[in-house]
Amino acid sequence: MDTNSTAGRQMVLGLLLSPASSHIAGWRHPDAISNAGWDFSDVLGVARSAENAKLDFVFLADELCAPEGNAQTLSRDPVVYRFEPLTLLAALSVSTDRIGLVATQTTTYNEPYHIARKFASLDHLSHGRTGWNLVTSYVEAEARNFSSSEHLKNADRYERAEEFFRVAAGLWDSWDDDAFVLDKSSGRYFDPEKMHVLNHHGKHFSVRGPLNVLRPPQGRPVQVQAGSSEAGKELAAHYAEVVFTAQNSLESALAFTLDLKDRTEKAGRPRDSIRVIAGVQTIIGDTIEDAQAKYRQMQELIHPEVGLARLSQLLSFDVTALPLDEPLPEYIPETEAYKSRQQLIIDTAKRENLTLRELYRRVVGAYGHRVVIGTPDSVAGELAAWFEAGAVDGYILSPAYLPEGFEEFQSRVLPLLQERGLFRSEYTGTTFRDHLGLPKPERDQVQVQHPAQTAAAV
Repeated sequence: MDTNSTAGRQMVLGLLLSPASSHIAGWRHPDAISNAGWDFSDVLGVARSAENAKLDFVFLADELCAPEGNAQTLSRDPVVYRFEPLTLLAALSVSTDRIGLVATQTTTYNEPYHIARKFASLDHLSHGRTGWNLVTSYVEAEARNFSSSEHLKNADRYERAEEFFRVAAGLWDSWDDDAFVLDKSSGRYFDPEKMHVLNHHGKHFSVRGPLNVLRPPQGRPVQVQAGSSEAGKELAAHYAEVVFTAQNSLESALAFTLDLKDRTEKAGRPRDSIRVIAGVQTIIGDTIEDAQAKYRQMQELIHPEVGLARLSQLLSFDVTALPLDEPLPEYIPETEAYKSRQQLIIDTAKRENLTLRELYRRVVGAYGHRVVIGTPDSVAGELAAWFEAGAVDGYILSPAYLPEGFEEFQSRVLPLLQERGLFRSEYTGTTFRDHLGLPKPERDQVQVQHPAQTAAAV
């Protein structure tokens, strides 16, 4: 597929499910859902609104720790609490009908058999609507919740992640689709020729199998990846079907997408086997001035303590004692945690000559993602421009607050994208793969060879 062509293509659109969305102070807006824990009826209401809008998926982010900081600062951070995503996904799987359901699960603090079994079960419960956002746990504090004083290095986490995914994929292939014959007359429950024992023995995992769940309706959940480091992009090129990214300029987004699709092709996969999805926060007003006023209102709600603490976490560098009206220091040590996000923040600060105050508001206001401010027509136009340039295949919508932030997009911007022929008016399939135009994988489609071995052989 020509990345710069939109012929026959439509946007992929997902929605981040969070009471604060990506805006750290979203919960403080007078019209926001802000009850501690976010009642399930609220979550379900937003998910059903997304389904009524015919979005491709809703997305549950996750971290396995509370934000770090002293109690005074931590008391201002709404993401100190969140539902465990697979538990929430199970509830949503039987409470919605068509929308894709994507959840984050780490390969650093889980085991492949657990993840494979849970996602296979959820894919059956949802009739083929799940996606797994594979992460390697960039938050160093997670280690201390799992009997470890030290977080794995970036390269080690991705090496483990690659083997983890291959094991999970092998477990999902434990059974042929028609293995279970349920022959009452003969007493044969399954065809033994259609059971496949994995017997994996690798550097990080030894897993016999088979999985004690039927093969998922989708073959395996849609594979989602969010890492933008070199190791992350290599893993995505070999295995991912959807890639989440944070980009703030058309040029950088286009470069990222072309690079990733080049890598995908080099890995032996078609360029159109992967979808690049950028995070975006939209602020919509009747006029540009009205939208800008709404944005300023949201930014003023960010308390400096939590803004600086969150920025320090993303940079892996303490900025809490630095002057607010001066720029970042010239030198910030490279992190082993948020490598790609750290570089994005540093590049943004330098390119726009931002002070520390301006930077934390920009970054924690949208978690480093693009913010599009304007009228419904101008917002639709900006989203269309990136898509039509081939810079993205779609977007994760991260409203500043819920539910109104999404409802405004749904009622005022989405119809304009539909008028342009850039988004569906009705679902045409039933599974998440149907929505994305992705085929069901054949058994044994995942190769055993390690990406590093493949690169060395070229």
